[in-house]
Amino acid sequence: MKRNKHSKRFARMFLNAVGMEKAPDALRELATLNALMEKSPEFRGFLVGPMFSIDERRKALEEVSRVLDLSSDTVKFVNYLVKAGAAAAIGEVADKAVVLYSDMKKLAKATVITPMPISTEYEGRLKESLRKLIDREVDIEYVTDPSLLGGILVSVGSTMYDGSIKGQLRLLKDELIKG
Repeated sequence: MKRNKHSKRFARMFLNAVGMEKAPDALRELATLNALMEKSPEFRGFLVGPMFSIDERRKALEEVSRVLDLSSDTVKFVNYLVKAGAAAAIGEVADKAVVLYSDMKKLAKATVITPMPISTEYEGRLKESLRKLIDREVDIEYVTDPSLLGGILVSVGSTMYDGSIKGQLRLLKDELIKG
């Protein structure tokens, strides 16, 4: 898909239009519309293609919004994107809006990989440690990977923290080789 150079600006506009308190629900609604556009080439063509007038698109979007129970703010914003000729970028705008919202709210998403499920007590300690380390509230997704011999791998954004046995042995090997 062609990248829209204005998607970050549209994402800011969207968050300003819905407000920070309504943003989580509005972001889910935008993601739902994007999923519908991906699943239905007809719906995508209707919003993006040149065969229909702006008024026809607006009426159809109102019908879809009733079925999907979308807020009026989200519908107004999507109508704006349609008029601006940027409806094809709804997914990209939604992705950028999520990132902007997370930055504004100081939220981070982490993935924790362990060889076996961990206790809820350890989950709490890990969440608190990560919060202190990155100075943000952390939403953690836990993944169990039996091929991991022991320890833990934590990924926050593009940063990887390797506390696995294999990773520690690799570091020890590197130190021994250096001298």
